[in-house]
This record gives sequence, structure tokens and C-alpha cells, in this order.
Amino acid sequence: MNNLIQKYNIPGPRYTSYPTVPFWDNDSFSKQRWIETFQQSFDESNEAEGISLYIHLPFCEALCTFCACNKRITKQHSVEVPYIDTVLKEWKLYIDLFSSRPKIKEIHLGGGTPTFFSPENLKKLMDGIFEYADVADGYEFSLEGHPNNTTREHLQMLYDLGFRRISYGVQDYDLKVQKAINRVQPFENVKQATEEAREIGFTSVSHDLIFGLPHQTLEGMTETINLTKSLNPDRISFYSYAHVPWIKGVGQRGFQDEDLPSPEQKRELYEEGKRMFEEMGYFEIGMDHFALEHDSMYQSMKNHTLHRNFMGYSSSKTQLMVGLGVSSISDSWYSFAQNEKTVEEYEKSIHSGELSVFKGHILSEEDLTMRKHILNLMCNLETSWEGEKMQINNIERIKIMLEDMIDDGLIEFKENGLIVKEEGRPYVRNVCMTFDKRMIDNQPETRIFSMTI
Repeated sequence: MNNLIQKYNIPGPRYTSYPTVPFWDNDSFSKQRWIETFQQSFDESNEAEGISLYIHLPFCEALCTFCACNKRITKQHSVEVPYIDTVLKEWKLYIDLFSSRPKIKEIHLGGGTPTFFSPENLKKLMDGIFEYADVADGYEFSLEGHPNNTTREHLQMLYDLGFRRISYGVQDYDLKVQKAINRVQPFENVKQATEEAREIGFTSVSHDLIFGLPHQTLEGMTETINLTKSLNPDRISFYSYAHVPWIKGVGQRGFQDEDLPSPEQKRELYEEGKRMFEEMGYFEIGMDHFALEHDSMYQSMKNHTLHRNFMGYSSSKTQLMVGLGVSSISDSWYSFAQNEKTVEEYEKSIHSGELSVFKGHILSEEDLTMRKHILNLMCNLETSWEGEKMQINNIERIKIMLEDMIDDGLIEFKENGLIVKEEGRPYVRNVCMTFDKRMIDNQPETRIFSMTI
């Protein structure tokens, strides 16, 4: 195992999209092209499956030094109403582009810290969204909650609006680790937030844990998982810490590089965590996720309807995802579009009556083909090109790049497809990289991704 880790632990994308953002072709992109593909996708899919909304709420009261998300640190809650008003103006700009009333299948409130906002202001936001939209059958509304500030009032209000899934950022219960990442939250806070969500009626409570954080030990990780077991969350996200301190503004300087576990120690943390989760009755889903048998994510894995996008894994797919808020990314399936990355620039665009889109990518036919295969691998650990016009030279190139993984018994390569074996699951990002023609053709001169393992 250690030899394989040393061999395959290289920088690589997490593939919440393809092409990945660093390899978007902005030169051939325009806001008008985005609007055209957006409208095409809506007309093709709204009636049958509805649309997804991702709403980015960027404010946090304190900086967590492990976080690479787009955020704004402030204790001034006067920012809430102006920001929500801007998001609703952006939503109205999109509403004016729809050919009919949208049906919302998915909503995810991400951040930042969505529960930075008061319950009243979150209700104002959602009422403004629903004023112009209907709710699709089989909808799923979710949010990210901070255990330190998610109140019963937050949970009851969101439940009344249709939210049934909440994900709490736990990371680790070891106080030394918490201090290093500036995320101190007692177990009692997580316990209270989890129990209140269930009492109110949330049907899926997820805990996010991270392995590979500074000062983490096997003993400490075992204790964190045992505490997690006592709360029995419906889902567990077990993320690999992405150490990317070179990206401006991520704030990952609350510790030294030597405080981090080695790649071998990091993998040991994951393998022990996985073993414990499986003992507890969880099933591994895709990459870095675990779910109990009753959870919709497990059911979607069994039914081969698991999907992955900029929100991570979801139990259903919509062709069109609209991203609202600063830095949000929208996906029409045929193109991607990202909003301005600062609150000031975002608000300036919206209040001038323009979408805040500042860059994007129009997918080529080859992009769409590679996207499909990468999505299959990330969700189902297998893909097939049988009956598809996939270029022979692409298949040959992929096979040559995977020769070592074939020899190491990590994948099974067939004439019309490939399967990632159980032994190869830790290296699924490496497998996907062989389909990443954009990255292969444009190798970055400097490191831009976290390590794959």
C-alpha cells in the first residue's frame, strides 16, 4: 500500500466538473453564449426534471484555516439584508430569461456559513426564491450548518420551508487539531445541533470529517469517529484535507507544513476510518462519502442515479444548475459560468442590471464525452464507451496511461470500458485524470491542485 501511495500521490483535480476551472476556455466564452445554452437547457429539462439552485452565502464570523472556500470574515450582521437583496435581484434576472415558470428540484445553501444569517433573513431569501418558482416532485433541499451557531429557530424555519437535509462541519474533535485550524467546537454543540434537527423532522443529517489535518493522529481520529458513532448521522463525508496554501486568500497558515501527517499516515487515517464506518453499518459512496442503508444517497448509488456537480455528490440529477451569489458556478450541461469572486464586484454587476458572470466555458463534443466518463467513474467506479463514437486514439492513449494501474491490479480495462476495482478506489482521481484531455494538452507550469491521496 505504501509503495502505491508514493507512486500515485500526485496533484490532481477533485472533478466536481469537467473541464475543471483552470482549463476553461474563456476566450471562446461570452455571457451571451452562456445565456443561450442556459435557455436551451431549461427548455429541454425543466418540465421533466426541474432545476437545481446553489446559493452561496459567504459570510463567516471567524476564519477556519483549513478552508479553501470563497468567504468574507465579518461580525457585522448588517451585511445580511443587502446581500440577500442582491441575490434576489440576480434570481429575478434569471427568471426573466426563463420561457416558463421554473420547477425547483434541488436547493443547496452553501458558504461561508449559511447559518451566519438570521432565521428571518433566510426566510426572506427563500420566500423571494419561491415567489417566482414551483417545487418539483421528489425535491431535496439542503444546507450546510455550523454546529456553534445553528439554532432551533434556524432549523424549524428551514424545515417549514421544505429543507430536510443538513450537513454539519465537524472536521475533528481533538482540541489541538481544532485550535490549529481555528475551528473550536465542543462535541456538545454538535450533539445538540444533530438532535434538534432530528426532533424537528430532518430526515438526513450529515457530518463532515476531514483526515490529513495538522496534528491528527490515529488515536485522535479513532476518538472522533467513536464520538460520531454515538450520534449516528445518516451520512458521513470523510474528506481528504486539500492543502493549497499557495492560493491567495485561503488562510491556510495556522500551522506549519511539518504539522501535517505524511501521505502514508494520512492514508492510514482514511483506511482506519473506512474500516470503522463499515463496522458501523455505513456503505462507501463514490469518493469520500459514506451513508446508511436508508439514506437517499445509498439508494441512488444502488440505482445508478448518483450524480456529482459543484455541490458535490447528490442523489438526483438535473441538467440545469443555477448558481446564485458571489463566486457561484452555474452549469447548463453545455456550458459553465462563474460569478464575480468579490462581494463588491458581484453586487456592482447585479445592481447595474447585468448577470455577474465574469468567466466560463462552452463544452465541445469531446468535452461532453469526457465529462460523461469522468462522471461515471466518480459516481459508479466504472464507465463504458460501447456504441459510442469515442476516438480510437483517445482510447489507446487512456489505456497506455493506465498500464501501471492495470499491472498493479487497481483497474480492469476492457475493450469497451473499464472498472475501478475495490483496491483502486483510493486512486479514482488518478484514473479520471487519464480522461482529462484538457489538462493533458495544457500541463500547468506550477502546481494548482491538491494531492490525490
